[in-house]
Amino acid sequence: MAVQKSLTNQVIALAGIAQVSSMVQELATTGKTDTNALEISVYSLLQLNPDSILEVYQGLPNIQYGLKILQTQITGFDISNTEQARYSTSLVYLESQLTKNPTMKKSIRRGIEKAQLQAEHFEITHDNILASLGDLYTNTISTIKPRIMVNGDPQFLQQAHIVNRVRTLLLAGVRSAMLWRQYGGSRLNFIFHRKKMQDEVKFLLSKA
Repeated sequence: MAVQKSLTNQVIALAGIAQVSSMVQELATTGKTDTNALEISVYSLLQLNPDSILEVYQGLPNIQYGLKILQTQITGFDISNTEQARYSTSLVYLESQLTKNPTMKKSIRRGIEKAQLQAEHFEITHDNILASLGDLYTNTISTIKPRIMVNGDPQFLQQAHIVNRVRTLLLAGVRSAMLWRQYGGSRLNFIFHRKKMQDEVKFLLSKA
């Protein structure tokens, strides 16, 4: 994939993170989330050699959910949803630690390749695929400290199929964080270009 370090690509990757953070919160508190957004986030995780960042998310319309969440998160001075913000920040941190561990990165790639083979026989959000990706998260990213602590209703967080969805989404969030960094994203960039990002989100939503 040719990497173009543009603000547009950074914002799209941030939307991928925001989308995951919102869905994790929804699953943990209600047991449900947007079906199409879930499919897109899982799909993005399986794209190991895309030609462009839009290919990762199957086009701009499919990241609209995340763009709307991102718009809410970065507009204004107050944090609109502290839990989502915490998940997003944690995902970026975990990705920064993953880059220092090539052995873990190889393990994740092998796990994703296994899931790709499963996707040839099952729907992308089939329980078998989500269980496989959930286990992959547990055995890799989840071992990095501090772990992401997901808050929610125990009646949902004790259900295996919901837990697998949450873990798969967190893995997809790390994937989006990796894209953000690869396209030039950084903490300072986020702080000093916030207004430009707000404008870019608004523009992308008008095109989605």
